[in-house]
Amino acid sequence: MALAGRAALRWGARLPSPCSCPGAAPLCRPAELPAACQRPYSSRSKEKLDMSTYPVESIRNFSIIAHVDHGKSTLADRLLEITGTISKTDRNKQVLDKLQVERERGITVKAQSASLFYNHEGVNYLLNLIDTPGHVDFSYEVSRSLSACQGVILVVDANEGIQAQTVANFYLAFEAQLSIIPVINKIDLKNADPERVEKQIEKLFDIPTDECIRISAKQGTNVEKVLQKVIEKIPPPQCNTADPLKALVFDSTFDHYRGVIANIALFGGDIAKGQKIVSAHTKKRYEVNEVGILTPNEQPTHKLYAGQVGYLIAGMKEVTEAQIGDTLFLYKQPVEPLPGFKSAKPMVFAGMYPIDQTEYNNLKSALERLTLNDSSVTVHRDSSLALGAGWRLGFLGLLHMEVFNQRLEQEYNMSVILTAPTVPYKAVLSSAKLIKAYGKDQITIINPAQFPDKFSVSEYLEPTVLGTIVTPHEYIGKIITLCQDRRAVQKDMLYIDENRVMLKYLFPLNEIVVDFYDALKSLSSGYASFDYEDAGYQSADLIKMDILLNGNPVEELATIIHNDKAYAAGKLLCERLKETIPRQLFEIAIQAAIGKKIIARETLKAYRKNVVAKCYGGDITRRMKLLKRQAEGKRLMRKIGNVEVPRDAFIRVLKRETDK
Repeated sequence: MALAGRAALRWGARLPSPCSCPGAAPLCRPAELPAACQRPYSSRSKEKLDMSTYPVESIRNFSIIAHVDHGKSTLADRLLEITGTISKTDRNKQVLDKLQVERERGITVKAQSASLFYNHEGVNYLLNLIDTPGHVDFSYEVSRSLSACQGVILVVDANEGIQAQTVANFYLAFEAQLSIIPVINKIDLKNADPERVEKQIEKLFDIPTDECIRISAKQGTNVEKVLQKVIEKIPPPQCNTADPLKALVFDSTFDHYRGVIANIALFGGDIAKGQKIVSAHTKKRYEVNEVGILTPNEQPTHKLYAGQVGYLIAGMKEVTEAQIGDTLFLYKQPVEPLPGFKSAKPMVFAGMYPIDQTEYNNLKSALERLTLNDSSVTVHRDSSLALGAGWRLGFLGLLHMEVFNQRLEQEYNMSVILTAPTVPYKAVLSSAKLIKAYGKDQITIINPAQFPDKFSVSEYLEPTVLGTIVTPHEYIGKIITLCQDRRAVQKDMLYIDENRVMLKYLFPLNEIVVDFYDALKSLSSGYASFDYEDAGYQSADLIKMDILLNGNPVEELATIIHNDKAYAAGKLLCERLKETIPRQLFEIAIQAAIGKKIIARETLKAYRKNVVAKCYGGDITRRMKLLKRQAEGKRLMRKIGNVEVPRDAFIRVLKRETDK
């Protein structure tokens, strides 16, 4: 028996690992583990926890919200350490940021939750923490996380002060009527000025200065005070264990072996393994295989009770079965579904196509799984003559688009062609024939091919956003000029303190969607911050610009653009096409046209043989005769020759320029 045991170990048979990290050694020691798995053995063991010892009165559900890079994830790391959820080590950095893209970019993309156990004045408390993203493109993640909380920690950098996203996140929490705990972070920095930041918080948010907690999340200074304040100020959830089961799905991921793992918040009743549950959205019935809490890795429990936040595995095999915002209830005990979430409104659209059409089905499967985890992306089937079958995806912003593309590459090994981003326009129809065909008098245009003729439209509408810019006052002049160049209208201007100004502008969305943020950062030496929210549609002078090659329109290169910007955009596109289309034996005219009017032109010269090379002196008429015969041949060739634009030329022109 001993020999068999030794042989098993010799051939690498794995003992049940207490660590959930991939590929962990059979007998992990805390010092050898990655940061996300370094926590005491007691909490890492797969022994099921008894959650009934935490009544509703001793539960606190809260989020951490802040502007980008103000220290949310660092504060979350310290809270996990103080409560003993993970062991203290120098390698605890961004413990809750599990995605590769988050660690590479140093930003939070997905809201992540963790359950903390904390003893305060002799009472054991269960604290459910959700770490949220700070970038404006992921504000949907923030608003969704707040639905499972009763309070928030609002983190502000002691050096930079209140920024644009701080204001936006504060109002999200304020409108949700959550308790707000202001925390001033990074007080250990040399240039930190917590007094100035306290005055800003009091002036803008009407929160007294004595309520602010000054901390250094990096060094752990005063972080314990934050936990005590969470227990004192944030109320417990309003729910009852005696009520029938009512669980809200607020996030979900897909596992190849176990199917869909749903993150749930319980608003009533309790849930345990073996129970039969029903989805209010799909009406399908499931048997619960496992329930548990995230600490931050999965920790199975016997049961989950009202007011608690955890995960659920119930044999959902299809990615469409776990809709975010869905309500789960016990079989034969139906309840009124929870209101769920307002669906995210896409702000930017881009075409996505497989590089090789044989990869279409693999990409379709990858998109389904990734959109389960990121429900704010909208997907519509699309096809292009040049790029083949694909999809038109809607994103919340440009960074969202880049992160989604990066996750496709890293998590699913998919390389795709992503076309230049566009925004959704609207047209108010005046033609009775078109109104009858569409069944409504207003249509949304996300593809230039659908752009109706101006004679059948009473007006075109473009999307607008209300932008908030917070900047040091010395850059105001340059920023106002930049905003005016982007057709923006100033709405408000407020001095937060003697050095910082908050500007509010109404922007057309297509003017800020590509490079506005980069231009703002370079003008203000990186000090200005920008945030925006949807502001509806406004009337605009929009036109469809076609690209012609030797008089033939190329459908894939058509764009919708404002009349004032048409000439510059047409000239740029013609120049880029001239660089990418290979030369032919005949001349190619590359033109940008609005209707019948040509607004820009570039000419791609033909390859030509030197027909006069054999002429050594002699009469000029012989030379002219040879050149004339060549010109006639080229003219005939141009009439019958088709310009075949190669696929890689399309990709280079349609792809968003990364260096711009």
